[in-house]
Amino acid sequence: MLHYKTYEISPSSPWVTFVHGAGGSSSIWYKQIRGFRKEHNILLIDLRGHGQSERDLWKKGDTFKEVSKEVVDVLDEVGIASTHVIGISLGTIVAQTIADTNPERVKSLILGGAIIRFDIRTKTLLWIARLTKRFIPYMLLYQLFAYILMPRKQHEESRLAFVNQAKRMCQKEFIKWFALMKFINPYLYRLQISTTSIPTLFLMGDQDYLFMPSIKEVVSQIDVFEFIEIKDSGHVCNIDQPDVFNNLSIDYIKKFEQKTAAIQLG
Repeated sequence: MLHYKTYEISPSSPWVTFVHGAGGSSSIWYKQIRGFRKEHNILLIDLRGHGQSERDLWKKGDTFKEVSKEVVDVLDEVGIASTHVIGISLGTIVAQTIADTNPERVKSLILGGAIIRFDIRTKTLLWIARLTKRFIPYMLLYQLFAYILMPRKQHEESRLAFVNQAKRMCQKEFIKWFALMKFINPYLYRLQISTTSIPTLFLMGDQDYLFMPSIKEVVSQIDVFEFIEIKDSGHVCNIDQPDVFNNLSIDYIKKFEQKTAAIQLG
């Protein structure tokens, strides 16, 4: 079982599940907890090999489906029938995989710093990392990726937050997570098609230059997806601009809950 923590205010309050990115942990949501726990039940999860969750859970052939199933197992353990899911960075792939495999468990998706396609620049970086991952310390690679993703001075807090959390990983865990990126584009493309029935909000920093172009392209083609650009923010927009991120997310969830309540009243 993955390590998790809950903040429950009432049985009638909607649940919100937070899924962190690669190298992070549930602690990267520290700027969200205070705002969300006023009206929502919160579930924070450490993905396998991260934070306080177990290491060495990998089996040959494991994919994002196995990773996402572990999150669903936590939902079962806590007794959460359905939840809004908020993901950041690689956590958005896990979140969309849950929506794909267990759509009845996901009320809505809020995807910050979403990854839905790797362009030629990202593929080149991954290729270099793939060649060097077994003989270069993973923290050097991770620090390089963090700096490339979050290069500006105003990204320093989010960059340091992920780098500091990544120190809890080990080389073996890093390699296993990295292996999930192989042949990822076809899988990401299928996810966008299969999850169109789930209300989805993309929140992207305007300085997220690696992933912003693909988000704009996909959202323009799928009408049910919503997209908001957060000014003066990089890839990890929940840390760079927490108040904006929180207000937009909470407002999106509130509108969903109000609409659902109106439909139930008839």
